[in-house]
Amino acid sequence: MAAVAGGFVGTARGADEAKPAAPPAVQPGGSDEIRVALIGCGGRGGGAAVDCLSVSAAPLKLYAMADVFPQAIETRVKALQEQFKEKVDVPEDRRFLGFEAYKQAMDALRPGDIAILTTPPGFRAPMFRYAIEKGLHVFMEKPISVDGPSTRRIIELSTLADAKNLKVGVGLMARHNSARQELFQQLREGAAGDIITLRGYRMHPAVQGWDLFPGPPKGMTELQFQVKRFHCFLWASGGIYSDYYIHHIDEACWMKDAWPVKAEAVGGRQFRGKIDDQNFDTYAVEYTFPDGTNFFYAGRTVPKLESKFGVFGNGSKHAFRISGNGHNPARSAIFKGQEIDDKNKVWSPKEPETNPYRQEWVDLVAAIVNNTPFNEAVRGAQASLVTAMGRFAAHTGRLVTYDEMLNCPDDLTAGVDSLTDSSPAILLANADGTYPVPSAGRFKFEYRD
Repeated sequence: MAAVAGGFVGTARGADEAKPAAPPAVQPGGSDEIRVALIGCGGRGGGAAVDCLSVSAAPLKLYAMADVFPQAIETRVKALQEQFKEKVDVPEDRRFLGFEAYKQAMDALRPGDIAILTTPPGFRAPMFRYAIEKGLHVFMEKPISVDGPSTRRIIELSTLADAKNLKVGVGLMARHNSARQELFQQLREGAAGDIITLRGYRMHPAVQGWDLFPGPPKGMTELQFQVKRFHCFLWASGGIYSDYYIHHIDEACWMKDAWPVKAEAVGGRQFRGKIDDQNFDTYAVEYTFPDGTNFFYAGRTVPKLESKFGVFGNGSKHAFRISGNGHNPARSAIFKGQEIDDKNKVWSPKEPETNPYRQEWVDLVAAIVNNTPFNEAVRGAQASLVTAMGRFAAHTGRLVTYDEMLNCPDDLTAGVDSLTDSSPAILLANADGTYPVPSAGRFKFEYRD
């Protein structure tokens, strides 16, 4: 197994190590056009497509699309055609619908083209596997795994991608932001002293209603309903903890240059409706790194309470801000003493900051065109696992280690790779129509034994 608790696993090769041949940069017939398939056409898929097609370093063209909801494809293709015109060529016969549509969309591409995977995270591993089989470069939105088994699958697949010299980007875009990169270097050089404590917050009202009552609307299957409301179901997304909080957690681990070895947590839920989802409303997690340093993370989606958003740290010399008030711009800084106040900055990065959403695509496309090593899958899987570790600790009420989480046998996404339009839902409802929910101390795993 490639993952190592408390450390980062790289995939770059040494300068003298032989590389496998790259998929062709110039396609048959003399065209250097790189075709793109968008798989998952919701808001995140649309954002990824815009960022992709905005790259000017290569002739990129959106060539195929796939989703389980026809209106998602139609809405997205119209918006993209209006913005990019000549860069969008997706006629009706390359708009694919259903749970196996991702295969049809990838089949429309050629080796060396790009598959964008922006479906709910529960589908990442089987789609990543198929993209590798087809010889496609990949961009995957975060998180890319939701539990131990799906993390292990992604890490194993990453090795296969390397063997084919495929480039893999993961949507943890903060790593591509110049301000955070400069801060990381400052911290490595001791500008804030030894890192003593890290803390992060994402506390705001829910961005959507969690009430699932009265269940699937007429004409929608239970499986489609769970995909549509993927934030509400752990198998589909890892819940709001995995889906919302991974950016902050990854930023803190990056600055510490380590992965936590354990997590313990508390959390709770309040009644939100007649059919509850699988999320807690509040999370408070204490991560511990190998050297004993703690990272405290608080998440909350309760209305009418104070909002707070950002990741901060205290060093033995100075406090620092990794990001605040949003993912972009980062507003990274180091401050005099231990008080985080913009009046007391002793260091701030060069301006302007790079837009991380665009830069991650610039970096991926550059690696494809120049055939340089680029595979973020292992690091993305580790960040996803550490995030799931905090969620699991809160949902079970138990301390959980990195190794325990990685090797946990509870497979939330079991069966996803064989779903069809007529398949039953991954999560079965209780007899009364409600869904099983996490209850600390009650189950061996999060919501079952």
